[in-house]
Amino acid sequence: MSTRGQTHLWVVQRVTAMILAVAVLVHLVTIIGAVRGGLSAAEILGRTRGNGAWFAFYAVFALSAGLHGAIGLRNMAAETIGLRGRGADIAWLAIGLVTAGFGIRAAYGLFA
Repeated sequence: MSTRGQTHLWVVQRVTAMILAVAVLVHLVTIIGAVRGGLSAAEILGRTRGNGAWFAFYAVFALSAGLHGAIGLRNMAAETIGLRGRGADIAWLAIGLVTAGFGIRAAYGLFA
């Protein structure tokens, strides 16, 4: 991969890390606050069902996690076992998008 491509991956890795830091914090604060407030899982889901803002939040969360993880695994595979090249890059991108798709599908099931 070119130096420019490596730079793009580095930027995506850092941006998704920042998104994940905020998303994990929001998720934990929300869940802990709801549970401490005495809400059951059914009550929480009842409040979030149909809420597009929460769905968008969790979709961005899932996409960031999928891409962040795939880039990290790509880098580890390249460094440890020498797995490099266009085919490997496409495979890691596919793995990241499929993983993100699972998370987005789960969010859709909870919020739609």
